[in-house]
Amino acid sequence: MNLKITCLLLIITALTLNAQQTKLGTVNSDLVISRMPQMKTVLKRIENYGKQLDSTFQVKAKEYNDKAANYKKEAASLTDDGRKAKIQELATIEKDLGKFRQNGSRLMQIRRDEYMRPLYKKLSEVIAEIAKANGYTQILTVDGNQFGYVDDRFDITKLVLQKLGIKE
Repeated sequence: MNLKITCLLLIITALTLNAQQTKLGTVNSDLVISRMPQMKTVLKRIENYGKQLDSTFQVKAKEYNDKAANYKKEAASLTDDGRKAKIQELATIEKDLGKFRQNGSRLMQIRRDEYMRPLYKKLSEVIAEIAKANGYTQILTVDGNQFGYVDDRFDITKLVLQKLGIKE
């Protein structure tokens, strides 16, 4: 019986000591990323890529419209095989346009992730540096209302902004 009580006391003591050594911090990473000066460049690059995709789509759509108009003009004078070939060509172009439209949003997301990666890397490095310098054992992000309660004393968002030289 004494052994069980002693083991229980040891476990409680160990848990108490462990809890005292934990320092938890939070950061609003979306806020910090949105205020980083590099974000303007990223947004501009994403916008330019979107325009490039739109331009490519417009060229393909014009090609389709031109061929469709030519088919309507020439349909009466074409042989059956000629009509079938033109219809097949138009169907292929139309299918390609549909695929391009579907893939456009995926391509934009891939490019956005590519452009954002250096910002998240820098943010991660600064958070780790601040956490080590201030004795934090854990830093959690508060984006998306993931917590029911967080003590504002442990929010390091302002420290991260200051370290990056970003004014509130």
